Amino acid sequence: MARVHDYIFERTKRKTLIFPLLDPDKLDDDAVNRVVALTNDELFDAYLVGGSTSVWQKRMEKTVNALKSKTDKPVIIFPNGIASLSANADAVLFMSLLNSSNPFYIIEQQVQAAPIIHDMGLETISTAYIILGEGGTAGFIGHARPIPLEKPELVLAYTLAAQYLGFETVYLETGSGVSQEVPEKVVDIVKRTVTPLLIVGGGIRTGSQLEAKIRAGADCIVAGNVFEGASQSKKFVEEVRVLEGVIFKNL
Repeated sequence: MARVHDYIFERTKRKTLIFPLLDPDKLDDDAVNRVVALTNDELFDAYLVGGSTSVWQKRMEKTVNALKSKTDKPVIIFPNGIASLSANADAVLFMSLLNSSNPFYIIEQQVQAAPIIHDMGLETISTAYIILGEGGTAGFIGHARPIPLEKPELVLAYTLAAQYLGFETVYLETGSGVSQEVPEKVVDIVKRTVTPLLIVGGGIRTGSQLEAKIRAGADCIVAGNVFEGASQSKKFVEEVRVLEGVIFKNL
């Protein structure tokens, strides 16, 4: 497999990427197998593994290994701390929570993790993480000062700062399990102004929500909670399949 970075950036030239996010604390092996069976095709591009609360390294390893045995798609860590790292994954989003009030989540934890990631040989994808709206568990755990959804100019200021600091990707989200989404107006203004790859997550549970984010300009869309139940997972994937002509840019 080509480097994950190259794989992702090349694929965004022809389609909007969709990443299922699997939380090792919420999904057992059967659930992981169910998600892969639903999503192991060209409409889905990689798997993120991680959660907002404490993730035991054994559970992380178990989920990563289960995915690696079932799919050739990249398995990327969505970390919440050092304990959520796994040498068996293909890459890690090396994230800084830019709107945290605690430097631990901006740089200190990253300094602690860097030597471990180096020794593991994990590929890193530099990611500016910015939490909006309710913030959910991620906002609470990360001591975030969530940006109001009606203040796109503040989001733009943060994403411009991320660009000038050299981040390759910007990840906008409203937190896991929340009722709010990142507004399309915010996605549009950020995409039209900054150059880093734009990842959008939080609250996406339907095909219509996915389509709205695609049309607003998101490069990658993350869906997590919707994959925790069998019936809602199946319904969501069916709705995604209907959008093939919107997801692929050359159709």
